Amino acid sequence: MPHVLLIEDDASVRDGIELVLRRHGYEVDTATTGEEALTHLAGPRGPRVELAVLDLMLPGMDGFEVCRRIRARTAALPVIMMTARGDDDDIVAGLEAGADDYVVKPVTATVLEARIRAALRRVSPAATATPAAPDLAGLVIDRAGLTVTKHGVPIALPPTELRLLLELSASPGRVLSREQLLESVWEHDFLGDSRLVDAAVGRLRAKLEDVPAKPRYVQTVRGFGYRFGPI
Repeated sequence: MPHVLLIEDDASVRDGIELVLRRHGYEVDTATTGEEALTHLAGPRGPRVELAVLDLMLPGMDGFEVCRRIRARTAALPVIMMTARGDDDDIVAGLEAGADDYVVKPVTATVLEARIRAALRRVSPAATATPAAPDLAGLVIDRAGLTVTKHGVPIALPPTELRLLLELSASPGRVLSREQLLESVWEHDFLGDSRLVDAAVGRLRAKLEDVPAKPRYVQTVRGFGYRFGPI
């Protein structure tokens, strides 16, 4: 039974989402503030949480800071953020803070539950027998063990970034469009969500590249999408 932490201060929204998730078989804990959520994750039930649904507009510590602090503690916990306005700046800021996905309120139960299922599937991406490029300039991708190291130093990647790296590196040199990556990594098919791809690529480059502005591994092919190097 998947265990979800719902961080939402609006009682009506929180109660409605909790009810729907429980009906779908999820175990749900709730928090009404960012401080309460972080305390919960550090407590005895925290290690059981498999995914967080996080409202950006919280009293006190906002959702952006909560997401950053979650990411500082762990790369493994998927975070789906909720925003009431659908404002591009808020969405981009939330994704840059480390969120894996987002939904705009009001969100239907069907959409939210589908996003949760997709995010949980990304926690354990299937290994593939397709080898990565033989010369990775110090980058080692263990596709069976689902680990990444650079010059022998482990790189902790959240599930979405790991899945993105596995997808790109499965076919070195092949250009993948944002639409293809949305479908294969996030299991979305809405073109407007392409900012998910761009934000995840930016976070991935910050961890993999010596100079993120001049990427060697995850390269942009202007007008088409991304491909895996190195060059």
